[in-house]
Amino acid sequence: MQAKDAALRLLTDRARSRAELEQRLAAKGFTDEIITSVLDRLTEIKLVDDRDFAHQWVRSRHTYSGRGKQALRTELRTKGIDPVLATEALDMIEPEDERERARELVVKKLRAPALLSALNEEIEDPRERRAQRDKVVRKLVSMLARRGFAQGMAFDVVRTELEALGNDSEGLEY
Repeated sequence: MQAKDAALRLLTDRARSRAELEQRLAAKGFTDEIITSVLDRLTEIKLVDDRDFAHQWVRSRHTYSGRGKQALRTELRTKGIDPVLATEALDMIEPEDERERARELVVKKLRAPALLSALNEEIEDPRERRAQRDKVVRKLVSMLARRGFAQGMAFDVVRTELEALGNDSEGLEY
């Protein structure tokens, strides 16, 4: 009964994967036999469902944390989600939605005074101007890469947003 109570307390905080619950219950000193029995019962009554957990995790982290598919795949792997279930959950994210989320992040970052002043700085030497622009591009693309967005899409989104700002994006290659 204690293992079941511990599992239910853990599930009160947030949804968890079966693997997460196994780890947490094992850390509390419960035997593998008891853990398996409790988790089988909780799975039976649908309190533990890795498919549902993966879908909720992807939806929440993509929407509210601005994570791309690559980062979400890594997070699901660390949560012990089966790769097939992870792929199924990640397929919910449409390419257009992922691109739009990346665009929102870039637009938000471009509002930062430091980046805006770097882009709008009047530099006479074309090489210096290009170096300054490339520095801003690297910062933005790196930010998206850290959040798990594909590099090609990141460059494309950054290029599009710089063009929308009226900034020269000629010669921007990836």
